[in-house]
Amino acid sequence: MLILNTPSNPTGAIVEPNEIRKIAKLAVEHNFYVISDEVYEHFIYGNNEHLSIASLNEEIKNLTILSNSVSKTYAMTGWRIGYSAGNKEIIKAMDNLQSHSTSNPTSIAQYAALEALNGPQDSVKQMVKAFDERRKLIHKRLNELDGISCVEPEGAFYAFPDISETGMASMEFASRLLDEALVAVVPGIAFGSDKHVRLSYAASIHEIERGLDRIESWLKQKAVSIENEKEI
Repeated sequence: MLILNTPSNPTGAIVEPNEIRKIAKLAVEHNFYVISDEVYEHFIYGNNEHLSIASLNEEIKNLTILSNSVSKTYAMTGWRIGYSAGNKEIIKAMDNLQSHSTSNPTSIAQYAALEALNGPQDSVKQMVKAFDERRKLIHKRLNELDGISCVEPEGAFYAFPDISETGMASMEFASRLLDEALVAVVPGIAFGSDKHVRLSYAASIHEIERGLDRIESWLKQKAVSIENEKEI
C-alpha cells in the first residue's frame, strides 16, 4: 500500500499529474493499493493543478481508497467531518471497524457537510485567493530571515522552512521560539525532518505579519547574543 498525500501537509508540495499517472501505472502492474489523501485538493496555487488518481481509469479506481474532509475547504475544522471512498468491500470493512470503535459525528454536522459539498463553491474560491496572498507573504518573509530558507508552497496552507542554519534542531527551535517570542510552530521532527518547522498561514495577514515580526526580532537577538559570547 502506498499513501499519496497531495497537496502535502506539512510542505505544501504537490505531486504533478505526470507523476500521478506513473504511480497509477505501477499500482495496477504490481497490484498494490493507494490511499489518496486529498484533503487540500482545492488549495492549489499558480498554474499547478490537482489530479485525483482514482479518476484515471477503472483499474486504479478499484485500487484507490480516497480520503477527504470538509474541515479545511469549508472551514469546518471543529466539526470533525471526513469521508472516504473506495471499493465497496473495503469501505464496508472500514464501516464495520469504525462503528465498533467510535460513534458517528452529530447529525447537524453531517447535514452541514452535505450542504457544503453540494452547494455553491464561490466561498472556496474566495478562500483560496486569500490563502494565495498569505502564502506569498509568508514565503517572502521567511526567506528574508537570517538562518531560514523556505521552498515556496504549491498547495495546502503550510510553510515548511529549513531552520538548520540557526544551529538548532526543530524541538529546541520550537520550544525556545514559544518561550522567548510567544510564537507557536510545529517541530519538523513530527514529520520526519529535524531541520524544519511547520508554520500555518491559515490566519489573517495581520496575525502572520505579527508572528513573523516576532520571529525576526527573536533571531536578531539570538545573533547578537552569539556575537557577544564570541567576544567574551
